Amino acid sequence: MALASERMKAMRERRRARGLRELRLIVPDARSKAVRRRLAREVAGLDRSRESEALAWIESVSEFDGR
Repeated sequence: MALASERMKAMRERRRARGLRELRLIVPDARSKAVRRRLAREVAGLDRSRESEALAWIESVSEFDGR
């Protein structure tokens, strides 16, 4: 049986052959109280009018038109 590292390498090669590429994301842990507090502070500091403007723009250029 192949080593785990060899199996992973073979899997990546098969995926690359199919035109896929592995992508790893490191994101804040939303379960953490410290992270939730920081996000709450940042959201509270947002300018509502600017955010509404940004959301309106996103909706206007979105390819999903609600049909």
